Amino acid sequence: MTAWRISWNANCGSHASVDKPERMIILTIYTVRRGDSLYAIANKYGVTVDALIYDNQIANPLRLVEGQAIYIPVTSVSYRVRPGDSVYSIARSYNTTVAAITAANPTLNPARLYPGQTITIPFPNAMLGNAQVNGFTVSGSETTLREWMPYLTYISFFSWQADAGGGITPINDDRVRTNAREANVAPLMSVTNIQPGGGFSSDIAHAILTNEEAQSTLLTNIMAAMRQRNYYGVIFDIEYVYPYDRESYNQFLRRAVSMLHAEGYIVMTAIAPKTSATQAGTLYEAHDYPVHGELVDYVIIMTYEWGYLYGPPMAVAPINEVRRVLDYAVSVIPSNKILMGMPNYAYDWTLPFVQGSAARPMSNTAAIAQASDVGAVIKYDEQAQAPFYNYYDSQGRQHEVWFDDARSIEARLRLIHDYNLAGLSYWTIDNLFRAQFLVLHTMYNIAKVI
Repeated sequence: MTAWRISWNANCGSHASVDKPERMIILTIYTVRRGDSLYAIANKYGVTVDALIYDNQIANPLRLVEGQAIYIPVTSVSYRVRPGDSVYSIARSYNTTVAAITAANPTLNPARLYPGQTITIPFPNAMLGNAQVNGFTVSGSETTLREWMPYLTYISFFSWQADAGGGITPINDDRVRTNAREANVAPLMSVTNIQPGGGFSSDIAHAILTNEEAQSTLLTNIMAAMRQRNYYGVIFDIEYVYPYDRESYNQFLRRAVSMLHAEGYIVMTAIAPKTSATQAGTLYEAHDYPVHGELVDYVIIMTYEWGYLYGPPMAVAPINEVRRVLDYAVSVIPSNKILMGMPNYAYDWTLPFVQGSAARPMSNTAAIAQASDVGAVIKYDEQAQAPFYNYYDSQGRQHEVWFDDARSIEARLRLIHDYNLAGLSYWTIDNLFRAQFLVLHTMYNIAKVI
């Protein structure tokens, strides 16, 4: 058994309202061993099976997955001593310390335990500070987005698509925007250079960034939409910019920030995950980290897609690679302006990997449910700090699936504290994976700006 202890400052257990965080509880992450049952785990930690099913979104309660991470909301455990127990063995079983147990039980004599004796196993508070949290949504259901709202600072509607002349295509976000403000979540407008057929267009970016008239039209349209829809700010997610348009993009940002700040709006940019100023590639070269860090209020660094749709199987956001990006980023951008990107999806690759073949995107909950269905054993890559598993399909083809669970989420969220970042940004909040916000709120108080 492996367990991590994390404090959770919210009442979002199975029978609690997700709209009014108000009390301190603790979240323990337990890794399932062969032969474990939900009943046994619930009994060990003094919680209900229903709570474990709800919080973990367990599709088949009778078939847990070996290696699966189960998160358990508890403040403490009341433990009845068994023959042969020692304070040390009990502490080890619950991944705590002898000192913590003795402090929680002032009358306890560690040298004189007796069978039937009841002692308290405490789980200490491990809150790390405050965090701003952005969540992108493309087409999330109203029910799913409502459950996310208490754990968001901003919600960003993806996306208003700009054309070469500076026109923008409106999106239908009225209902979600209203719900967001009612939940004190600030709505943001996201503007992209995605072409009508899909995909980011370098040519659209070039046309706007090198033509003052197109920029004026675009900024006029953005300002009109911001006022009409009562947005709190805007995110410029301009990707695949030609390297020779780097300075043009910088100049556009100077103009846009000046205009938008004058009207009281905040400005963010979403930028590629670079590890150096000289990193080559159309995705990277025109994203000038120092200039973005100087001009805008917050920079969203898209620290994901190492494991990507058309690439070989690997973790979507391996922590060692995320650290390399953050090492560079904080050297040229004020750390308190950085929102670290957090993926909320998984990939299923068919093996052997063939260049040009595509993985199958899926939600994290679907990945865990599939592991249960196929009888897989979940493994955990310590270097990437990410879970994965292999299985064979009905045609005899081997697959490899990389996803996130409470352990990998906790590991990456610690980087916010380690690097003194402003917070994080989810891509996307359209899938409900409670581990994302359950673990998040054990570690950080979520900032609200409205």
